[in-house]
Amino acid sequence: MPWPPEIRRTPSRFRNPIGKYKIHRGPACIHCGQCADLCPMGVHIRLGKKMLAPKDELCLGPSCASKEFYCIDRCPQAALRMVLNPNLQALKDYRWPADLLLSTWRQAETGEVPYADLEYRMGRSGGGFDRIRLRLPAQGDRSSSLSEKEEEVSTAIVLNRRLDGRPQVRIGVPFYGGGMSFGSVSINTMLSRARAAEAWDTFTCTGEGGYPEPLRRYDDHMITQVATGLFGVREETIQRVRLVELKYAQGAKPGLGGHLLGDKVTPAVARMREVVAGSSLFSPFPFHSVYSVEDHKKHIDWIKEVNTRCLVAVKVSTPTDVDMVAVGSYYAGAHIIHLDGSYGGTGAAPDIAKKNIAMPIEYAIPKVHRFLLAEGIRDQVTLIASGGIRTAYDIAKVIALGADGVVVGTADLVALECIRCRNCESGQGCPRGIATTDPELSNLVDVEWGLQRIINLYAAWRKQLVALMQLWGLKNIGELVGRTDLLMHLDYQQEDLRDDDIRSFLLRGNGQRGF
Repeated sequence: MPWPPEIRRTPSRFRNPIGKYKIHRGPACIHCGQCADLCPMGVHIRLGKKMLAPKDELCLGPSCASKEFYCIDRCPQAALRMVLNPNLQALKDYRWPADLLLSTWRQAETGEVPYADLEYRMGRSGGGFDRIRLRLPAQGDRSSSLSEKEEEVSTAIVLNRRLDGRPQVRIGVPFYGGGMSFGSVSINTMLSRARAAEAWDTFTCTGEGGYPEPLRRYDDHMITQVATGLFGVREETIQRVRLVELKYAQGAKPGLGGHLLGDKVTPAVARMREVVAGSSLFSPFPFHSVYSVEDHKKHIDWIKEVNTRCLVAVKVSTPTDVDMVAVGSYYAGAHIIHLDGSYGGTGAAPDIAKKNIAMPIEYAIPKVHRFLLAEGIRDQVTLIASGGIRTAYDIAKVIALGADGVVVGTADLVALECIRCRNCESGQGCPRGIATTDPELSNLVDVEWGLQRIINLYAAWRKQLVALMQLWGLKNIGELVGRTDLLMHLDYQQEDLRDDDIRSFLLRGNGQRGF
């Protein structure tokens, strides 16, 4: 399979996609077609002698008002009017505000950052990664500051740095997919993620719901998760994969364990998890067999004995002593230490726990990174972080804070047009067929469509990461690890805030008229 995978435009699966703006064509329109001739984005289409309804989702908005193709001013009958889409008021998630949803959908459609008027770098939460900015050359100096060619910049990372005789697993991008179990999401969603992981030479995770048979052909790119409930865990599935994850805690709900309400435990889910259909499932918070580093080592040794070629990742939340937890996991034999922060989780994570328990991930990462350095073992372990990674900018921030790479989850679902309605816990509550176990709703997601959408999103992310490394003069993503000097935190900023938008740099020479 060629790498990187091919980008193919993959529009919304819905007849009326959501756009930031609405274009109203009034009764004065004479269907002259001038707007269709002018617009380089394809908002206006003339069919025969009639103008079709505007494709609002493609509209650039007020940013094109200064261009010669601005349809509102150039309409000879003044029949066109632009307004902000009132439907956006229903999208109230400040970590995933309307702009970030729309820009992610746009990247999943085209493999490129949006041209204008959409925020693609951060949300509006006021905290976490939204309080951190990237320190880049001034806008006017960016083209002259390049020291590396795009094709010479590597985004690959190595997952086994212990030199313990196990395989040297390398992934082509500094991220892989987090655990979303069969039951929490549909099999079509899982297949879309698995195939995209294969295409990008990375991984995605089964979550704690067992290992569905349709995923078998993607064994080399799957992570099977062994969590506290041990649902669907078998030696046979552990033996199939190159990476096994022991999940001790989830950052979105530390101290609570996983839960899957009975509404989502369909007969198919029940068979996979070896439980009774319709019964709610709750994972205990701890492994009741693990109360010390020695017990932890027994767990890891068990995995290594069952599968003599796999790597072992340990997923933990971020208590105040998370640095000691990380060191203990290293000495227990883990290859990957996966820190999971409180900003992640789907809409099923309870609000009482989410963002209210454990250390914010942006503080946990440098704390663990520095402690591993002090212990002299940082270069022998791969540090991965997750919990609210939404954009390429978030990925860059996490790595600059001290992690080697990240785990993503919700962003994959947003690529499939999740609207963050927060009904993930309900079997028939997902209107877009993503986080559901209902057979009819699940079929709303076509696997081929979902595969290409995630491929495109990852492509857009990689382009941004490569561009950032070019601007910083870095040849390898590993050179970014721990480079906190390339970050600015708004709470401690001692200098003028510099614009870190690289859109114009990315879109240079794109061939689109007027840009």
